[in-house]
Amino acid sequence: MKLSIIGSGYVGLVTGTCLAEAGHTVLCVDNNQAKVKELQAGHIPIYEPGLEELVRRNVQLKRLSFTASTQEAVANSEVIFIAVPTPPQDDGSVDLSYVEAVAREIAEALPAYRIIVDKSTVPVKTGEKVAETIRRYGPKGIEFDVVSNPEFLREGSAVADLQKPDRIVIGVASQRPVAAMRAVYEPFKAPIIITDLNSAELIKHAANSFLALKITYINLVAAVCEAGGADVTQVAEGMGSDARIGRAFLQAGLGYGGSCFPKDVSAFIRIAEEMGVDFGLMREVEKINAAIPERFLKKIRASLWTMRDKKIGQLGLAFKGNTDDVRCSVAVELIRRMAAEGAIIRCHDPKGGEKAKELLPKNVEIMADAHQVAEGADVLIIATEWPEYRLLDWSKIKTLMRTPRIFDGRNLLNPAEMISLGFEYTSIGR
Repeated sequence: MKLSIIGSGYVGLVTGTCLAEAGHTVLCVDNNQAKVKELQAGHIPIYEPGLEELVRRNVQLKRLSFTASTQEAVANSEVIFIAVPTPPQDDGSVDLSYVEAVAREIAEALPAYRIIVDKSTVPVKTGEKVAETIRRYGPKGIEFDVVSNPEFLREGSAVADLQKPDRIVIGVASQRPVAAMRAVYEPFKAPIIITDLNSAELIKHAANSFLALKITYINLVAAVCEAGGADVTQVAEGMGSDARIGRAFLQAGLGYGGSCFPKDVSAFIRIAEEMGVDFGLMREVEKINAAIPERFLKKIRASLWTMRDKKIGQLGLAFKGNTDDVRCSVAVELIRRMAAEGAIIRCHDPKGGEKAKELLPKNVEIMADAHQVAEGADVLIIATEWPEYRLLDWSKIKTLMRTPRIFDGRNLLNPAEMISLGFEYTSIGR
């Protein structure tokens, strides 16, 4: 099938590339001409395991191409995906101006029947607004359908998530687009759930908010474990073995961050309020999650007595491993707070260093070698769960540090091993 993706950011680029890999002919649109040229050359602006190779291969096979023209995409595609940003506003609601602008562009270019698919994470009833906009600005008499098809991609494993999804949700207002949407996703051999338009839009916010709730719950359990002398990893294993609960998202740490969970939780609270529902449960989740970094910093302060003039090394800047995304990263927030208290900080991240530069205080050093952050350090912090940090030469790191103290905010390392090497080792809930 001939498909187009309007918006070549994280979701749009991964979606378009994987649909091309599945055999469709995909045209990705972006209004940034420089970015389009880079993508046409096979260079991508984000780090996502396996994505760059797929982009290059499908560009070479002429199944994947890039343009800055929405009109070209609408003219040459049967199905048009909208995958533009939906950033949060100050009150927690979602800024839908990009979606509205694209809907108008599609309307003005509509030559015949098309299926317009909302891939962006949007509040319930957005599909109805998109349809209204297209009717208002489009040619009279030309039919179309608006579909909601939320994405469930996890940064760091997005390619695998899209190619082997748990489920595919397709929300429709009529049955006409269903066959075509099934054909789009047939190569992925995944369960397809057909819903009404509004239900599909709610599924994404409800799912992400529930996962944020699960993360927050296990972090509260970790605090109880610390107070009671228990091990949160063992508690989580026992809980997660219950099929009704499951082990995923029961990893205690520094709380949730990134570009999705904070935004989606705030948006879901706002959506509920607008519908007359007081979602106090999720407001409490936000409050608890926001307090987790401070609880972690209190442990560090108790060890150092004062942050001022202390040398601190930090491993990790991205909000999670296997991505270069530093948006709403707890790791970045930790550095900001410690620097504000006068700490001297060196840090490292395998992929996120360049993007973190503009977010960090100017006097914070970003090192090329992870071992360098330990030189003369009073404390070493693990703030992102990069697998390669497990493989560092920890004996060497001990000799480089002024005092061998580790604060593991991701429970990445084995406590017994670290203690046997001579470290003072503190983790979360263990």
